[in-house]
Amino acid sequence: MKPLTTMFAGLALLGAMAATPVWAQQPGDDWKVDQAEAEATLKAAGYTRIIKIEAEEDHWEGEGIKQDGMKYEFNVDANSGKITKDEREY
Repeated sequence: MKPLTTMFAGLALLGAMAATPVWAQQPGDDWKVDQAEAEATLKAAGYTRIIKIEAEEDHWEGEGIKQDGMKYEFNVDANSGKITKDEREY
C-alpha cells in the first residue's frame, strides 16, 4: 500500500504546483492609461462585457463582447488611450 500512497501524494503535489497562478506582464511605470481607463474607453466604443484584459508590451490587450453580441479582440494604446485593434473573432 505504501507505493500507492506515495504516488497519490506525488500527484497531489504536482496538482498544487500546476494551480500556481501565472503572472501576466505588468503595466509599465510610464503608462498613462491604467486598466480602468482602458475599460472605460472600450465601453464607450460599444463593448458591453470585457472578458479578458492584460498588459502587453505597450498596450492593453484582450477580448470582449460588443452590443451586437459578438466577440472581439482589442488593443488599447497605453499612452494615448486609443483603441488600436478592434477585430471581430470568427
